[in-house]
Amino acid sequence: MKNFEVLLEKYAELVVKVGVNIQPGQVLIVQAPLETVEFTRLVVAKAYESGAKYVQVEWDDEAITKMRYEKAPDDSFGYYPKWQADMVEQLAEGGGALLNIKVPDPMLLSGVDGSKVAAAVKAAAVAREKFQGYIRTNKISWSLIKAPTRAWANKVFADLPENERIEAMWEAIFRMNRVSENENPIEAWRRHIAELKERQEYMNKKRYKSLHYRAPGTDLKVELPEGHLWLGGGDHNESGVYFVANMPTEEIYSMPLRTGVNGTVTSTLPLNLNGRLVEGIRLTFKDGKVTEYDAETGREHLTALLATDDGASYLGEVALVPHHSPISLMNRVFYNTGIDENASCHFALGSSYPVNIKGGTKLTKEELLQKGANVSLTHVDFMIGSAELEIDGELQDGTIEPVFRKGNWA
Repeated sequence: MKNFEVLLEKYAELVVKVGVNIQPGQVLIVQAPLETVEFTRLVVAKAYESGAKYVQVEWDDEAITKMRYEKAPDDSFGYYPKWQADMVEQLAEGGGALLNIKVPDPMLLSGVDGSKVAAAVKAAAVAREKFQGYIRTNKISWSLIKAPTRAWANKVFADLPENERIEAMWEAIFRMNRVSENENPIEAWRRHIAELKERQEYMNKKRYKSLHYRAPGTDLKVELPEGHLWLGGGDHNESGVYFVANMPTEEIYSMPLRTGVNGTVTSTLPLNLNGRLVEGIRLTFKDGKVTEYDAETGREHLTALLATDDGASYLGEVALVPHHSPISLMNRVFYNTGIDENASCHFALGSSYPVNIKGGTKLTKEELLQKGANVSLTHVDFMIGSAELEIDGELQDGTIEPVFRKGNWA
């Protein structure tokens, strides 16, 4: 790839200065797959150059992850080390930052007993509940980014010769993050964030009472709570530092009214759910709760997700992404929610983000529920956008007007 080293350095600088936006004196934790070691080292160097006091790298090896499910005793899966939860809590309480290179192998846990995975996921969610509260209220700067691994590239670019797949994945990551097509990616991101803010402000001025989604297999009405806020691009942490939680990002998002979702919705892209694929999801809601569900493949994994807790059967996020967004125009499924959700309108089952309602970050769980937000240990996005999606918005006076037509802003 032409100028690969230059592009890699620009990307590392971008995720440090725009993603987590490291400040002088901050501590940073980087969570990274072993395969990304060269890029991770570059990120660490950029973090220190930006003034980080200390950078801790937490390495992830998917072979070891799978080994646990294959060889560990049954009582292993309800266990999550308290010291690991304590570490990230202390990071947040000390004003640190978190950067996660999140690229799970879509096929990693295929064939593994689903009950083991469900138990391990729930144990981690319970142990990290306090930390996840810090994340959902933007107490600290955090960012999820992407870098290629062999297993992921093999799945996404299976149509290419094997020796070309990693390079193709890097090209896609550079492109979707505005690195390869801009002399100054940081400035390009500032322009992009400004555009998302314009759309967010437009929706906040509209104050829609509800949104009505229609597409093949979808006829769903979603009410929005009083005081809901649309956000997009990035946000400020508790100290007032601006960061971008997902790179790439093309969405604006808000929260639905917990008890105000009725009808049926069908997913349009596969969901990589903890290393297992779930495809063709179909959910029916009544007064906010999932009353019927099915999936073409991976139904048992969807069952486990919905059984996490009571809140897992309610929606916590509604997000709008035009079908002609840059990632969607690549016309490729990435089997990675952080990317695919930015090619498609989507919802999330599980917890709402308190930042999506006025004063939400100061509210208790009980107060959030009273305001119409959802509370859960989990938060899982699934994609429902397509070129056939139409969305109508209902204004406070009952007037109906188009929001999306043929998958794009009306």
